[in-house]
Amino acid sequence: MEKRVGFLGPVGTFNQQALLSLSDLADAEHVPFRIVPDVLDAIKSGEVDMGLVPIENSIEGMVNFTQDALAFDYDLLIIREVVIDIELCLLARPGLTLEDVTAVHSIPVATAQCHTFLRKHLPDVAIRPASSTAGAAQYVSDNLDADLAAVSPRVAADVYGLSVLTADIADHTDNQTRFVLVARAGVPAATGHDRTALVVYQRADEPGSLVSILQEFTARRINLSNLASRPTKAGGLGDYCFIIYAEAHIDDELMADTMRALHAKQGAVKFLGSYPAAGQQAQSSREHADARWREADDWVASIRGAIQR
Repeated sequence: MEKRVGFLGPVGTFNQQALLSLSDLADAEHVPFRIVPDVLDAIKSGEVDMGLVPIENSIEGMVNFTQDALAFDYDLLIIREVVIDIELCLLARPGLTLEDVTAVHSIPVATAQCHTFLRKHLPDVAIRPASSTAGAAQYVSDNLDADLAAVSPRVAADVYGLSVLTADIADHTDNQTRFVLVARAGVPAATGHDRTALVVYQRADEPGSLVSILQEFTARRINLSNLASRPTKAGGLGDYCFIIYAEAHIDDELMADTMRALHAKQGAVKFLGSYPAAGQQAQSSREHADARWREADDWVASIRGAIQR
């Protein structure tokens, strides 16, 4: 049976570009949705088998509306990630010039990344929010009688019959976005280059509470690729939890031991998934730490084996 994979649409988004880069899902049915919660709702209900959503940008940081949804609103698991380069362009109807543009449409993250260009070349033009970068291009295409432009992917120009007014308008080069593939259940097997995502709630908001959490990872030589504090949404001001991305897999004994310690000592721990990490980074320090842990575990087991029962 053909798999159905949801993504943040419409057609022509960076989200779809990321999905198309996953060769094993090339033959799946790709189903666009209007907003990220719609993608996650479809996964939860079984309308789609899995979905791809943005989680982090190299310029703007974490995509909080996605991260918060996974942390607080859904019981879904991350099963993979993919990172793609981002080129933002200013698109408009053919024949329009910069001087003609009266409003620019896009998602706030995209317009923020192009702040310098927009301030320099379109200082008096209205900036209007859209549901996605491709959605902005679609809106401009549907209103060709107006002098509108969109900050969108280059591919959206072909999809929606627009022209690239100005290419590569982001303030910074090396702009990348990380997307995560989410499903209702399942933990992929460890590859040796993996990431585990957790939400850790403090037992008490007191001095040293974050240090006590981080010490569990430090003691086991587990590197963190991302650490963010977020309001729990269940308490008042100052009631925060920590969202942690660790460079390890739950099948690693050290990672499992870390999670046991956090579960025993902290207020609560939510598992968001263990999955293959994007890229080809070396894992030698982790491998050495795992080997030392196994040796230590064998040593303790040999001593305990001498206990008279």
